[in-house]
Amino acid sequence: MKPRLRALFCDHLSLMRGKYLPHSKIGDDDTRFCRSVFGTHYDRDLLDAPGAMVKQGLPDMELRWRHDDIRDSWHASTRIVLGDLYDDAGAPLSLCPRGALKRAVAQWQARGLTPKVGIELEAYALQADDHGRLVPYDAPGGVVYGTGPFADPLRFNDRIWAMADEMGFALDMITAEFDSPQFEYTLTFDDAVKAVDDIVLFRLMAREIALEYGIVLTFMPKPVAQGGGSGMHVNLSFADESGGNALSCGPRGGPAHMNDLARGCLAGFLHHHKGLAGIIAPTANSYLRLQPGSLSGFWQNWGGDHRNVTTRISSEGGAKARLEHRMADASSNPYTAVAALLQAARLGVEQGYELPPMETGDGFDRTDTRESTAMTLKGAVADLEKDIALTQALGPELVANHVYMKQKEVRKTRDLEGDALRDFYVHFL
Repeated sequence: MKPRLRALFCDHLSLMRGKYLPHSKIGDDDTRFCRSVFGTHYDRDLLDAPGAMVKQGLPDMELRWRHDDIRDSWHASTRIVLGDLYDDAGAPLSLCPRGALKRAVAQWQARGLTPKVGIELEAYALQADDHGRLVPYDAPGGVVYGTGPFADPLRFNDRIWAMADEMGFALDMITAEFDSPQFEYTLTFDDAVKAVDDIVLFRLMAREIALEYGIVLTFMPKPVAQGGGSGMHVNLSFADESGGNALSCGPRGGPAHMNDLARGCLAGFLHHHKGLAGIIAPTANSYLRLQPGSLSGFWQNWGGDHRNVTTRISSEGGAKARLEHRMADASSNPYTAVAALLQAARLGVEQGYELPPMETGDGFDRTDTRESTAMTLKGAVADLEKDIALTQALGPELVANHVYMKQKEVRKTRDLEGDALRDFYVHFL
């Protein structure tokens, strides 16, 4: 058959929604969806969330894409594309996460800087036992930095690598993480929108390939209670107008070699630490991961080559100079998460926030700072509501929708624990 088109967008819950469309749609084109998916929750509850227009007739919105953005797919006779959302009047939809990222990028470009992003994803592999219950994938020989069949007996990651290469995803690495059967997937840095486009499609591809092997590959933050958490680390730098790395002060990196741009971005991350959590760690399960001493971005702090701080300053300089923000997890929408970090960084530069001293504690037995994220989703959403500057920068309509849906999620999950809480999310994230 002629190739069909799979047109997709990543919604407020970090779910990939889309349609299969005929070959004639392969080009500059569009298709329509019900706008009220922005009021739909994981359990399919339809809610009158701000901007979803559930009680205003559930009108259409339009997904538009360009021919140049259409790419090959990992499914036969199928091509795939991501697009931008517009309202029924043809204006950019204020709830569109990809649109929020494009706005953030444009604001940095107005300063002569182009954001560059590299994203590290972590995921657990689960499989059904004889009773149909999800349990960790049986990889008893798995160790941190493990490769080969002891870490992955079914070798589903080999298939993910091969298909990623065929699809043009620039993988930096796949390796086993600290807690078996946990894996890390890192893509090479790129312009921010391109990097996030690649991440959301790679994540979808990896989950769909793993499912063919009977594996539920979940990027949720804490699916295995006795294991470590899974994060979505965002590495950020900027290209200046000559193409150089604007964070670089020379061949060496680290705290002693930060310039004013790096300090301003870092101050923005710290100033908006609590509010950011409500956006980039946005599920009840996120707060099982965000804990003291968990290498997860809990504390409002920063350091050099230190994995127990929230923002890590790479010791690499030159073209590789970067800031690594370690709070986010992949239950967040990656477009919204990166947009929020770019906006927090921009506010830090423009508002001249004071940068607190570098963390000197080990993060396990001693931590200098006493400030942290909230301990629960409820608290994090409340912190986000209080962060007016971040809300206005990211988009008040998008944040209002997010806050409403997450407040409902708090109620939906407050009596869930263990496998019941995991199963509320696991097949979606």
